[in-house]
Amino acid sequence: MHSYIQPLAQAYAQNANPENAHWMKKYMKEKFPFFGIKTPDRTIINRAFFARYGLPEFRELEAIVDELMQQPQREFHYFAISLVGKVKKQWTPDNWKLFEKMILTHSWWDTVDSLAGGTMGHYFRRYPALTEPVTAPWNRSDNLWLIRSSILFQLNYKRDTDQELLFKYIRPHLGSKEFFIQKAIGWALRQYARTNAEAVIQFVNSHELAPLSRREALKHLKG
Repeated sequence: MHSYIQPLAQAYAQNANPENAHWMKKYMKEKFPFFGIKTPDRTIINRAFFARYGLPEFRELEAIVDELMQQPQREFHYFAISLVGKVKKQWTPDNWKLFEKMILTHSWWDTVDSLAGGTMGHYFRRYPALTEPVTAPWNRSDNLWLIRSSILFQLNYKRDTDQELLFKYIRPHLGSKEFFIQKAIGWALRQYARTNAEAVIQFVNSHELAPLSRREALKHLKG
């Protein structure tokens, strides 16, 4: 294990809670083991870790993140996402490859949504010229998590949302039977409706959406 990760692993192990771990694993459909450290406690542990050990050399970031993402316990994956966010001022144009690898490693909605709406959202604001070259292949892929990410990366853009691109990425997947795609479509439209309700209503009324997507899109526009 990388020397930077060792003290973190020790701190997590010392604060493990088997009962919490059982219920956290159950909540995640038995997909990942947990130490059982709830978010407030994990935040305290992480804060103490960064205070003592600081941030790694940027040239070591990919190796450290790769190793964190390969660990079985989910808390390590959350830490990896936090870590890449803390060094965002040092991000380079090539870092999308690392972030994509993170999306594809132990994929589930919790990490993917943090990476799509958070990490990738910030990344494409910094490197807008790379937005379509990176996200268009995601949208055309067979991987549901890449598709979901292509739809959700503008989640927090508000008035900066590229409406044309958002709708363009949604249209090919309107017929998807996949829950996580239907949910992403509805969520993205619901968020954009906070900025441009008229455009969302017009889109929903002029396209055949899955009931779940329609419900989510219009949730805050009723009454």
